[in-house]
Amino acid sequence: MEAEFSVESGVGNEHEINSPQMAHSGRRCSGVPTPFKLPASTRCMTIIPELRWKIFQLVHGTPADSMGNKTLLALALTCKSFSGPALDLLWQNLEGFELLIRCLPQSLWKWEGRKLVFGRIMTFDDWSVFCKYNHRVRSFRPYCYLTVAGTEIWRALSCPPFPLPLLPNLTSLTWESWDAAANTNEVFQYIGLFVTPKLTRLSIVTRAFGPSEHSVLSFISMLCPSVSHFSFHSFAESEDTSTALQCWSHLTSVTTRRVSEAAILHLFKVPSLRVLKFYLPPTPMSVDTKKLLQRSMLCELQELTIVCSSLMLVDVFLEDLFIAPKLISFTTFGGMDSARALPALISRVSNTCAHNSLEQIQLHITDPPTDHKTSIRLAVFKPLSAFRNLRKLDFEANHHYVVRWDDSALLQMAKAWPLLEELHLNKYGHSSHGVTPNAFVSLLQHCPRLVSVAIIMNWSTIDGQDIPPEIPYQGFAHKTLSRAFFGSPRIRHPIRIAAFISAVAPGVGSIFSWNRKSRHHPNFEKYDIRWKAVQDLVKSLSTVREQGRRLMLIAGEGIDDRGIEGSHSHIGIAHSVQESESGDAVVGGGGEVYEDSGNESVCNMVRPPPAHNRYTKR
Repeated sequence: MEAEFSVESGVGNEHEINSPQMAHSGRRCSGVPTPFKLPASTRCMTIIPELRWKIFQLVHGTPADSMGNKTLLALALTCKSFSGPALDLLWQNLEGFELLIRCLPQSLWKWEGRKLVFGRIMTFDDWSVFCKYNHRVRSFRPYCYLTVAGTEIWRALSCPPFPLPLLPNLTSLTWESWDAAANTNEVFQYIGLFVTPKLTRLSIVTRAFGPSEHSVLSFISMLCPSVSHFSFHSFAESEDTSTALQCWSHLTSVTTRRVSEAAILHLFKVPSLRVLKFYLPPTPMSVDTKKLLQRSMLCELQELTIVCSSLMLVDVFLEDLFIAPKLISFTTFGGMDSARALPALISRVSNTCAHNSLEQIQLHITDPPTDHKTSIRLAVFKPLSAFRNLRKLDFEANHHYVVRWDDSALLQMAKAWPLLEELHLNKYGHSSHGVTPNAFVSLLQHCPRLVSVAIIMNWSTIDGQDIPPEIPYQGFAHKTLSRAFFGSPRIRHPIRIAAFISAVAPGVGSIFSWNRKSRHHPNFEKYDIRWKAVQDLVKSLSTVREQGRRLMLIAGEGIDDRGIEGSHSHIGIAHSVQESESGDAVVGGGGEVYEDSGNESVCNMVRPPPAHNRYTKR
């Protein structure tokens, strides 16, 4: 590592070039070649610095980073005109300060176990070597300094023979001090060695955040007025960053925890803000604050993420706002009875957000666990049908929340979201109120871009009948669906379920069912094995179907697409979903529960075609 970065001292004069002959003999060409002796490409790289820098950037951005660094190192050793740009790229992003320390003379530092420590006092010559590289660093993340660089090193670096900061051209700083074994209060103070007026990105992760840390952060906000991206995470209770936030007027992205009403007002008046993630205060905002929020200037806001203790607080907060983000996310923790506040919040979202802009909605509820189930009707989400450009809907709640699925509500939402890519409604939950196969296929037909879906289905009509010889749903097959979450349904015939899925969604490669939350069920292992068999069979059957299509194309004939109706009533009226005495889902009233008939052969899928098929004899 030392040799990789300590190369500047070995670089020759500005126009010194190595010829192949001199490189082979180990000698360096001492003469300055005339321009006409150089290749045209070399002359262009020497004369046009922008072209040289662009080429070096492409080398640095190769997929194999280590290979790109080795190439840059070789370029830095070629000539002085290459050395500067190559070293700039090598040192552009510094991960861990020990890399820079290890480029200093080896008599200065040593290892003590896993700690890197100084063995003597730094001299002026040591600082001279340090200054060959420090001005090249643009991004610094000392993520491992607590376990590698000892605290005494930070004390030694606090008194350089030149004005601070240590990295004068730094524009991005990520400071992590979460090691419980270290004195985080002392370590956090050293962040001041690196803050510069040029800093535009600041990310802080700290375990402790007391009054001294508050003072340091406020000091940073005054020294770094150009910060546009700010991220803060802390495990402490008093983690308010309001004072610092109010000093920055060019913010474009903010991720923080608790903030004051004054800071919220300031953020909502920053016209450049595009991403805002914060913790809503646990008490309702004052009337004056709400009036001032009506004058918000968030014309560029693209993402809004709010964490709070109650959905009611979010509802009140959004009451007088009108915004046009592409993504909104609400997360509650420790609240009570969120199901009662959910309908009002969803209606509020449809009134607060511009209908043509919102593309992603995330709702995560983490209420204290209870012994009883809480039902959430699918119709609660119907107001979100106003967002015609919706791509992703993700609703996740505790295991005791149960979504009551409904065919008509699902169909209405599917028709409203032709661009939908992900539909996750409690993807790891379960409900005895599932939709019919008809509703599932209708969802796929109206949402051709759907990639991932979490849905509870009533599989009894598929599981209770043999695989039909006819093509279901007039040969419809969804091409983009690749992941499916089906809850915890009890099935008996994996081959029948797999035949249906492979017909309507042949691209499904991942099926999630009977997750860890269902391990308490007495028959968990049995049903888990069956659903794993479904996933394996879907892949195999989809491959067989594709082979059949190709075979018919090779034969020069088209596929018979007259649309014969399947024998499981795939096309028809949706039946109501009920639960039998044994707990199995059945369609219609008084449905008969069938017993497990054992394994079926995959050969059932290769039934002889109907008599009218002209390829029966072939």
